[in-house]
Amino acid sequence: MNIAELTALLHLASPALPIGAFSYSQGLEAAIDVQLVTNADDATRWIAGGLSSVLATGELPFVAHQLERWRTHDAHALIEANAQFVASRESAELRRETAQMGWSLRQLCAQLEWGDAGRRATLERMTPVAQPTAFAFAAWAHAAAPDATLAAYAFSWIENQTAAALKAVPLGQLAGQRIIVALRPEIEKAVARALATPPESLNTFAPQLGILSGRHESQYSRLFRS
Repeated sequence: MNIAELTALLHLASPALPIGAFSYSQGLEAAIDVQLVTNADDATRWIAGGLSSVLATGELPFVAHQLERWRTHDAHALIEANAQFVASRESAELRRETAQMGWSLRQLCAQLEWGDAGRRATLERMTPVAQPTAFAFAAWAHAAAPDATLAAYAFSWIENQTAAALKAVPLGQLAGQRIIVALRPEIEKAVARALATPPESLNTFAPQLGILSGRHESQYSRLFRS
Protein backbone atom coordinates (compact mmCIF):
# COMPACT_ATOMS: atom_id res chain seq x y z
CA MET A 1 0.00 0.00 0.00
CA ASN A 2 1.34 3.43 -0.91
CA ILE A 3 1.08 6.47 1.33
CA ALA A 4 -1.61 8.14 -0.79
CA GLU A 5 -3.88 5.08 -0.55
CA LEU A 6 -3.29 4.78 3.18
CA THR A 7 -4.05 8.42 3.93
CA ALA A 8 -7.16 8.33 1.72
CA LEU A 9 -8.54 5.34 3.61
CA LEU A 10 -7.65 6.89 6.97
CA HIS A 11 -9.64 9.92 5.83
CA LEU A 12 -12.65 7.83 4.78
CA ALA A 13 -12.58 5.84 8.04
CA SER A 14 -12.12 8.90 10.24
CA PRO A 15 -14.90 9.85 12.68
CA ALA A 16 -14.20 13.43 11.53
CA LEU A 17 -15.66 12.62 8.09
CA PRO A 18 -18.78 14.83 8.03
CA ILE A 19 -21.42 12.22 7.21
CA GLY A 20 -23.13 11.95 10.60
CA ALA A 21 -22.03 8.45 11.65
CA PHE A 22 -21.70 9.58 15.27
CA SER A 23 -25.48 10.03 15.56
CA TYR A 24 -26.31 6.35 14.91
CA SER A 25 -25.86 3.20 17.02
CA GLN A 26 -27.34 0.65 14.54
CA GLY A 27 -29.43 -1.13 17.13
CA LEU A 28 -26.86 -1.07 19.94
CA GLU A 29 -28.81 1.48 21.97
CA ALA A 30 -31.91 -0.73 21.80
CA ALA A 31 -29.83 -3.72 22.93
CA ILE A 32 -28.65 -1.67 25.89
CA ASP A 33 -32.22 -0.65 26.70
CA VAL A 34 -33.36 -4.30 26.97
CA GLN A 35 -30.16 -5.17 28.89
CA LEU A 36 -28.62 -7.43 26.28
CA VAL A 37 -25.58 -5.17 26.65
CA THR A 38 -24.78 -4.03 30.19
CA ASN A 39 -20.97 -3.97 30.39
CA ALA A 40 -17.76 -4.01 28.35
CA ASP A 41 -17.76 -7.78 27.80
CA ASP A 42 -21.34 -7.65 26.52
CA ALA A 43 -20.45 -4.77 24.23
CA THR A 44 -17.45 -6.65 22.85
CA ARG A 45 -19.60 -9.71 22.10
CA TRP A 46 -22.35 -7.59 20.53
CA ILE A 47 -19.97 -5.71 18.24
CA ALA A 48 -18.05 -8.88 17.35
CA GLY A 49 -21.34 -10.58 16.46
CA GLY A 50 -22.35 -7.67 14.26
CA LEU A 51 -19.02 -7.80 12.46
CA SER A 52 -19.00 -11.55 11.83
CA SER A 53 -22.72 -12.20 11.29
CA VAL A 54 -23.93 -8.98 9.65
CA LEU A 55 -21.09 -6.98 8.09
CA ALA A 56 -18.97 -9.91 6.89
CA THR A 57 -21.91 -11.56 5.13
CA GLY A 58 -23.71 -8.49 3.81
CA GLU A 59 -22.29 -4.99 3.91
CA LEU A 60 -18.61 -5.80 3.38
CA PRO A 61 -19.09 -8.04 0.32
CA PHE A 62 -21.55 -5.47 -1.02
CA VAL A 63 -18.86 -2.77 -0.77
CA ALA A 64 -16.41 -5.06 -2.57
CA HIS A 65 -18.84 -5.73 -5.42
CA GLN A 66 -19.79 -2.07 -5.74
CA LEU A 67 -16.09 -1.18 -5.83
CA GLU A 68 -15.62 -3.49 -8.82
CA ARG A 69 -18.72 -2.07 -10.50
CA TRP A 70 -17.33 1.44 -10.04
CA ARG A 71 -14.06 0.27 -11.60
CA THR A 72 -15.82 -0.96 -14.73
CA HIS A 73 -18.51 1.74 -14.43
CA ASP A 74 -21.39 -0.69 -14.87
CA ALA A 75 -24.02 1.97 -14.18
CA HIS A 76 -27.03 -0.35 -14.49
CA ALA A 77 -25.58 -2.91 -12.06
CA LEU A 78 -24.53 -0.16 -9.64
CA ILE A 79 -27.99 1.37 -9.52
CA GLU A 80 -29.79 -1.97 -9.27
CA ALA A 81 -27.52 -3.27 -6.50
CA ASN A 82 -27.84 0.01 -4.60
CA ALA A 83 -31.64 -0.23 -4.70
CA GLN A 84 -31.50 -3.83 -3.47
CA PHE A 85 -29.27 -2.87 -0.57
CA VAL A 86 -31.61 -0.06 0.52
CA ALA A 87 -34.55 -2.49 0.31
CA SER A 88 -32.67 -4.97 2.51
CA ARG A 89 -32.68 -2.58 5.50
CA GLU A 90 -35.19 -4.07 7.92
CA SER A 91 -36.46 -0.93 9.65
CA ALA A 92 -37.29 2.64 8.75
CA GLU A 93 -34.45 3.82 10.97
CA LEU A 94 -31.84 1.69 9.21
CA ARG A 95 -33.08 2.84 5.79
CA ARG A 96 -32.94 6.49 6.84
CA GLU A 97 -29.46 5.95 8.27
CA THR A 98 -27.91 4.56 5.10
CA ALA A 99 -29.73 7.15 2.97
CA GLN A 100 -28.64 10.12 5.09
CA MET A 101 -25.03 9.01 5.36
CA GLY A 102 -24.94 8.09 1.68
CA TRP A 103 -26.33 11.49 0.69
CA SER A 104 -23.79 13.29 2.88
CA LEU A 105 -20.87 11.29 1.48
CA ARG A 106 -22.12 11.83 -2.08
CA GLN A 107 -22.22 15.59 -1.46
CA LEU A 108 -18.67 15.45 -0.17
CA CYS A 109 -17.50 13.48 -3.22
CA ALA A 110 -19.14 16.00 -5.55
CA GLN A 111 -17.84 19.09 -3.78
CA LEU A 112 -14.30 17.72 -3.59
CA GLU A 113 -14.58 16.48 -7.21
CA TRP A 114 -13.44 12.95 -6.40
CA GLY A 115 -13.43 10.56 -9.34
CA ASP A 116 -14.52 11.51 -12.85
CA ALA A 117 -17.59 13.39 -13.99
CA GLY A 118 -19.24 10.33 -15.56
CA ARG A 119 -19.12 8.22 -12.43
CA ARG A 120 -20.15 11.17 -10.25
CA ALA A 121 -23.19 11.55 -12.53
CA THR A 122 -24.06 7.88 -11.96
CA LEU A 123 -23.72 8.38 -8.20
CA GLU A 124 -26.01 11.40 -8.43
CA ARG A 125 -28.70 9.36 -10.20
CA MET A 126 -29.18 7.10 -7.17
CA THR A 127 -32.00 8.26 -4.92
CA PRO A 128 -31.55 7.27 -2.23
CA VAL A 129 -27.90 6.33 -2.36
CA ALA A 130 -26.75 3.78 0.22
CA GLN A 131 -23.76 4.72 2.32
CA PRO A 132 -21.74 1.61 1.25
CA THR A 133 -22.26 2.53 -2.41
CA ALA A 134 -20.92 6.05 -1.80
CA PHE A 135 -18.04 4.65 0.27
CA ALA A 136 -17.10 2.27 -2.54
CA PHE A 137 -17.14 5.21 -4.98
CA ALA A 138 -14.85 7.26 -2.74
CA ALA A 139 -12.48 4.30 -2.32
CA TRP A 140 -12.41 3.71 -6.10
CA ALA A 141 -11.70 7.42 -6.66
CA HIS A 142 -8.59 7.06 -4.51
CA ALA A 143 -7.45 3.81 -6.17
CA ALA A 144 -7.82 1.86 -2.94
CA ALA A 145 -7.42 -1.92 -3.03
CA PRO A 146 -10.51 -4.02 -2.15
CA ASP A 147 -9.02 -5.65 0.96
CA ALA A 148 -7.78 -2.34 2.36
CA THR A 149 -11.12 -0.68 1.54
CA LEU A 150 -13.06 -3.34 3.44
CA ALA A 151 -10.67 -3.17 6.39
CA ALA A 152 -11.14 0.60 6.59
CA TYR A 153 -14.93 0.24 6.37
CA ALA A 154 -14.99 -2.44 9.08
CA PHE A 155 -12.69 -0.50 11.40
CA SER A 156 -14.82 2.64 11.00
CA TRP A 157 -17.92 0.61 11.90
CA ILE A 158 -16.26 -0.92 14.98
CA GLU A 159 -15.00 2.47 16.11
CA ASN A 160 -18.47 4.00 15.78
CA GLN A 161 -20.11 1.10 17.64
CA THR A 162 -17.54 1.44 20.41
CA ALA A 163 -18.14 5.19 20.65
CA ALA A 164 -21.88 4.51 20.97
CA ALA A 165 -21.20 1.99 23.76
CA LEU A 166 -19.05 4.51 25.63
CA LYS A 167 -21.97 6.93 25.72
CA ALA A 168 -24.92 4.61 26.20
CA VAL A 169 -23.75 1.73 28.47
CA PRO A 170 -21.77 3.81 29.61
CA LEU A 171 -18.13 2.68 29.47
CA GLY A 172 -14.81 4.33 30.18
CA GLN A 173 -12.27 5.26 27.53
CA LEU A 174 -9.92 2.41 28.45
CA ALA A 175 -12.72 -0.12 28.11
CA GLY A 176 -13.43 1.28 24.66
CA GLN A 177 -9.81 0.88 23.61
CA ARG A 178 -9.82 -2.72 24.86
CA ILE A 179 -12.86 -3.45 22.68
CA ILE A 180 -11.13 -2.07 19.60
CA VAL A 181 -7.89 -3.95 20.29
CA ALA A 182 -9.79 -7.20 20.89
CA LEU A 183 -11.66 -6.88 17.60
CA ARG A 184 -8.79 -5.86 15.34
CA PRO A 185 -7.92 -9.50 14.49
CA GLU A 186 -11.58 -10.13 13.65
CA ILE A 187 -11.45 -7.52 10.91
CA GLU A 188 -9.00 -9.63 8.91
CA LYS A 189 -11.31 -12.65 9.16
CA ALA A 190 -14.33 -10.58 8.14
CA VAL A 191 -12.52 -9.10 5.14
CA ALA A 192 -11.36 -12.51 3.95
CA ARG A 193 -14.88 -13.90 4.24
CA ALA A 194 -16.38 -10.90 2.45
CA LEU A 195 -13.93 -11.10 -0.45
CA ALA A 196 -14.86 -14.77 -0.93
CA THR A 197 -18.62 -14.02 -1.03
CA PRO A 198 -20.15 -13.80 -4.53
CA PRO A 199 -23.00 -11.35 -5.20
CA GLU A 200 -25.66 -14.07 -5.14
CA SER A 201 -24.58 -15.16 -1.64
CA LEU A 202 -24.97 -11.86 0.19
CA ASN A 203 -26.89 -12.40 3.42
CA THR A 204 -28.49 -9.72 5.57
CA PHE A 205 -30.46 -12.12 7.82
CA ALA A 206 -30.27 -10.62 11.32
CA PRO A 207 -33.72 -10.94 12.93
CA GLN A 208 -32.68 -9.81 16.41
CA LEU A 209 -31.13 -6.66 14.98
CA GLY A 210 -34.26 -5.98 12.92
CA ILE A 211 -36.54 -6.40 15.93
CA LEU A 212 -34.39 -4.20 18.16
CA SER A 213 -34.14 -1.54 15.48
CA GLY A 214 -37.92 -1.53 15.08
CA ARG A 215 -38.35 -1.19 18.85
CA HIS A 216 -35.85 1.64 18.97
CA GLU A 217 -38.11 3.77 16.77
CA SER A 218 -40.51 4.16 19.73
CA GLN A 219 -38.01 3.80 22.58
CA TYR A 220 -38.82 6.22 25.38
CA SER A 221 -35.35 7.73 25.81
CA ARG A 222 -32.73 7.82 23.05
CA LEU A 223 -29.29 9.30 22.45
CA PHE A 224 -29.01 8.00 18.89
CA ARG A 225 -31.08 8.04 15.72
CA SER A 226 -30.89 4.25 15.23
